[in-house]
Amino acid sequence: MLLTKFDPLNEFREFEGRLSDALKLQDMSNDFSNVSDFSPSVNTREGEYAYHVEVDLPGVKKKDIHVDIKGNILTISGERKTKKEVKKKDYHKKESSYGKFQRSFTLPDNTDIENIEANSQDGVLEVVIPKMKRSKKETKKIKIK
Repeated sequence: MLLTKFDPLNEFREFEGRLSDALKLQDMSNDFSNVSDFSPSVNTREGEYAYHVEVDLPGVKKKDIHVDIKGNILTISGERKTKKEVKKKDYHKKESSYGKFQRSFTLPDNTDIENIEANSQDGVLEVVIPKMKRSKKETKKIKIK
């Protein structure tokens, strides 16, 4: 008769291993894992006369981008829409991310909300926030050029 030492955590370790393997297989077989994971990269910097926010939005049309201010919160939102695809017999994998996004930034007290400008060019949105005393706390739409 063979004696084995009782390990109360052995079953848990086996379960953890099976779960880990199952999750790895699911990630490999799920072609649409990034469908709603679109989160654009953002660079911010402070210049002498203004703050700059640059958002990478490749494939996002200007009409699908919204820049709003409410109080001292700048919100950039929108949606990168999926493209129609023709599927044939060939292998097909989609790695691009699509979906709605929203990024918010708290503005410093010395920003001039009335003169904020937004410009979209070559898949990059740049929002320029001039420095100055703030006067009102209201929501304002920023026109994208």
